[in-house]
Amino acid sequence: MQWTDRIRQVKIVLVVAAVFICAASLIWSHFLISDLSVEERAKMEVWSEAMRSLGNADDEADLSLVLKVINSNNTIPVIVLNDDGSIQTYRNLQLKGKSPAEQDEEVKRSAARMKQSGRAIRISLDDNAFMEVCYDESVMLKRLASYPYIQLGIVAVFAVVAIFALLSSKRAEQNKVWVGLSKETAHQLGTPISSLMAWTEVLREAYPNDELLPELDKDVRRLQMIAERFSKIGSLPEPKPENLNEVIGRVVEYIDRRTSNRVTIITRLPEQPLYVSLSAPLFEWVVENLCKNAVDAMDGQGSITITAQEETTRFVVEVTDTGKGIPKSRFSSVFQPGFTTKKRGWGLGLSLAKRIVEEYHRGKIFVKASEIGKGTTFRIELKKK
Repeated sequence: MQWTDRIRQVKIVLVVAAVFICAASLIWSHFLISDLSVEERAKMEVWSEAMRSLGNADDEADLSLVLKVINSNNTIPVIVLNDDGSIQTYRNLQLKGKSPAEQDEEVKRSAARMKQSGRAIRISLDDNAFMEVCYDESVMLKRLASYPYIQLGIVAVFAVVAIFALLSSKRAEQNKVWVGLSKETAHQLGTPISSLMAWTEVLREAYPNDELLPELDKDVRRLQMIAERFSKIGSLPEPKPENLNEVIGRVVEYIDRRTSNRVTIITRLPEQPLYVSLSAPLFEWVVENLCKNAVDAMDGQGSITITAQEETTRFVVEVTDTGKGIPKSRFSSVFQPGFTTKKRGWGLGLSLAKRIVEEYHRGKIFVKASEIGKGTTFRIELKKK
């Protein structure tokens, strides 16, 4: 559990660092754009003074410098209005209208938008006349304003792809470990199981009426089934129609004989058979793990209720105990490899159960409800084929 907490802390630190970098980038871009906006307004004030000089000039005035200033603006959209609101001239506008009337209307709407955003400079002329220079942000400034968001979007896409690749690689590595460990376990169990089977036959011939031999034979068969379960991990399952009631019944019979009398197992199963396409040995393993965890959570005293029912699109199995309960913050982490609250244990039972249900049976397993000191309900959902 400490290791999972450490991983969570690292994730939180990385997320906080990413948010800080994004915020710093946006703030820096905002200040840069603000400085450029001030510089563009200064340029437009100079351009407006040039328009004033041009409007007040007489026939003998040298306008070469004024015209040079006016013609130097090739990036900032600008509209010059007379004092009656009519259009005098405009530059650097991309108009969509085709006819002159449509273009004039479009220019007037653009001028109104520029004035509303505060980008307008009034030029006083002789005889109480005036002009208004309305301008917009240059194409370069607009591109610069959107660049941080595009950059962050590209970085986010790259990060998502990288994280997905890392998670896929990690999952593939975990799968190899799971499969290798399971196959090796099944292989290692094979030899002693074969030997026990042989010794059971020898004892049966020597003591045919011994009452302990049937129980010994059941335990040997149980070991065979466990080895079979391990051997199926990593292989394509061969699901076939099984009566869910019988599958649960076998698990209950096994658990009931190996727990104390202080643990009561209650089954609530429908009277009619529930035929579900599944791998019986693997699914029994899932329910068995949930029951064993329930016994541990109750410290060997309490009740376990197993229900099964058929819904419109799925079959549902629920295992409820009267144990310690699970905090809501731990609902998802209980299925992570290595998570355990016991002093002894690998923390692989629920992780393996999740793998069997989701990958081999295309279903879902999750904590439906839990309350500290009252108990927990695990829910398994299997789709109908």
